Amino acid sequence: VSFNRDIRPIMSDTCFHCHGPDKNSRMAGLRLDIRDEATKPTPRGVTPIVPGDPEKSAIIQRIFATNARVMPPASAHKELTAKQKDMIRQW
Repeated sequence: VSFNRDIRPIMSDTCFHCHGPDKNSRMAGLRLDIRDEATKPTPRGVTPIVPGDPEKSAIIQRIFATNARVMPPASAHKELTAKQKDMIRQW
């Protein structure tokens, strides 16, 4: 699985609006479009992406959540398919 070929298009469509380059629309101080930002702990101690350990990655926990903590949220009117979720986990 390649980030640029497989993952970036998914995140661009479903994640980057709230967690991307535009600091005015960025939520929770979380930026996923830059590796160094996505792999460092947030001020609240949550690490969005833990390379090599998807189960410790906050994004995996959030995209597979079945409650109000699921990402992307329903208010975004975006939904990840099972295939997209599995691809992100593999990556």
